[in-house]
Amino acid sequence: MDEALFFAGIASQMGRPGTYQAADLQARVRRHLPDLMAGLQAVYPQAPAVAERAAQVIGRNLAERPPELLALDLERIHTPDWFQQPHMHGYIAYADRFAGTLQGVGQHIGYLKELGIRYLHLMPLLLPREGENDGGYAVADYRQVRPDLGSMEDLEALCTQLRHEGISLCLDLVLNHVAREHPWALAARRGDPKYRNYFYIYPDRTIPDQFERTLPEIFPDFAPGNFTWDEELKGWVWTTFNRWQWDVNWSNPEVFLEYLDLILWLANKGVEVFRLDAIAFTWKRLGTHCQNQPEVHALTQALRAAVRMAAPAVAFKAEAIVAPEDLIAYLGSGKHYGKVSELAYHNTLMVQIWSSLASRDTRLFTQALRRFPQKPPSTAWATYLRCHDDIGWAISDTDAAAVGLSGPAHRRFLSDFYKGDFPGSFARGLHFQENPTTGDRRTSGSAASLAGLEAALESGNPRLIHLAIERILLAHAVFIGYGEGIPLIYMGDELGMLNDYDYAQEPAHKDDNRWLHRPRMDWAKAQRRHQEGTVEHRIFHGIKALLQARARTPQMHAAFPTQALWQPNPHLLLLKREHPQGRLVQVYNFSEQDQPFPFEALGQEGIVQPFDQITQAPAPAYLGPYARLWLTQHPV
Repeated sequence: MDEALFFAGIASQMGRPGTYQAADLQARVRRHLPDLMAGLQAVYPQAPAVAERAAQVIGRNLAERPPELLALDLERIHTPDWFQQPHMHGYIAYADRFAGTLQGVGQHIGYLKELGIRYLHLMPLLLPREGENDGGYAVADYRQVRPDLGSMEDLEALCTQLRHEGISLCLDLVLNHVAREHPWALAARRGDPKYRNYFYIYPDRTIPDQFERTLPEIFPDFAPGNFTWDEELKGWVWTTFNRWQWDVNWSNPEVFLEYLDLILWLANKGVEVFRLDAIAFTWKRLGTHCQNQPEVHALTQALRAAVRMAAPAVAFKAEAIVAPEDLIAYLGSGKHYGKVSELAYHNTLMVQIWSSLASRDTRLFTQALRRFPQKPPSTAWATYLRCHDDIGWAISDTDAAAVGLSGPAHRRFLSDFYKGDFPGSFARGLHFQENPTTGDRRTSGSAASLAGLEAALESGNPRLIHLAIERILLAHAVFIGYGEGIPLIYMGDELGMLNDYDYAQEPAHKDDNRWLHRPRMDWAKAQRRHQEGTVEHRIFHGIKALLQARARTPQMHAAFPTQALWQPNPHLLLLKREHPQGRLVQVYNFSEQDQPFPFEALGQEGIVQPFDQITQAPAPAYLGPYARLWLTQHPV
């Protein structure tokens, strides 16, 4: 599409832009229109017509963008690495479980700042369907907030309050499906042909059965199959996740335009990061598992290019929990290199931390990281230890075999260990979605309970409690120190909150044991962070010290890659980060036993006077249980 025509389409919705605004907008169009067109042309035969309408959506939303957010756009254009900075630390929370309401969240900003948080991901808060709603991921209206949390005005006020305190808000945007009660679905159920085309609807099982031959089941226990008969539709509708979550049809350009408008409308409320939920499922192709299809990345590139023109302050985070060879594409590879999401979850890092804690062996961890694809330098990982979801034991058979393990056997070991069934296990967790056909068993449980704190407190043994705390701090040190992105602290993990077994008493939660690790924030427990010697004090201030060390360490900038180093001690993990201001080597002891300090390995990396960035002191002569060190050359 012609650049001048596209610019005119935007400007037609804005009145008469000022000279500077017009020049700025023309520069954005010149930079991002080629990416928009390439993305659209890969999926839509009528791409120029879609682009013409996208220009109108961009212009309409730009005309309504508040001046303070226009200023943020300009700031972000001049600091495109804002989300890659060492001081960018994240926190994940359910608004209701953290503080009751959105206004309540605003009252606890001081707590977040005390910890060092600059990025807050509030779990689904847009209006879900009543009753079962997949934890809020069955959205009935993207333009309304759950009434128990507040209003859209409250969300806008919270965004403003957070922004003034230097904290960016991340919000979930479910891309793959809407609730059966969403206005689009209601119109489809009434027979409106326009909105029936927003979904995949089939009159009989002929085509669904062809798809089912290659489709996995996401929730085999309570949502088998991928299609649901709907009597009002008089058809089978595609429902990857639950019968009341209808997959939307992204091959229809109307869906693309709807979501673009939603993103920009919410961005104008002050949302700065969008977690693109279930993005891997958004394109369907017969004969495949309908995940990670090439069109997914073309669509994301088109959305990102359009958003860069309308709201450059905004970033995308891909919720793609897929194999490493598929994951890297969500940050951009090949022709989409650096042109899709700015952020994606580093699921492999999370899984390997838990794997090494259970086995006390880091060889698989090192192997997996060394084979992990390198991301574009303009992007960042979201690194984490726990989140709201279960843990799927994504252990590569190739990586396992390379270090003498059986992939299936190791996955069984991990699921047994973290349920507490394996002899000598310190963990307390539950199996989630056990599939006897495939042998797949995922794991639910809080970080503290999986890391042994629950069992240790039950025993009353001070040594076991100490080891559990050190284990928790080691695990946090690894993902906080990994350095290629934003570390995300899951609500309550900074206090060592345990499994919440009362989830089974709530009718809406009792059939989904992931609520085991979604407890309500215990503010009385949070107060104990001020009492020296308590579990809460030791964990909170241990994590806070890690975040402070990260913020003052320039080597943690996300543009620079991390390399795992082979060394002879299987209990140690060594990570290296090269940086113009000096090399950083991290050393982690994944065992309960003292380990010899790896002087030889550090010497080979040019660090002969190791200085720990965490403690601001010379490295010790030996590594205690679960020791964690971020080492640079001692300043002369």
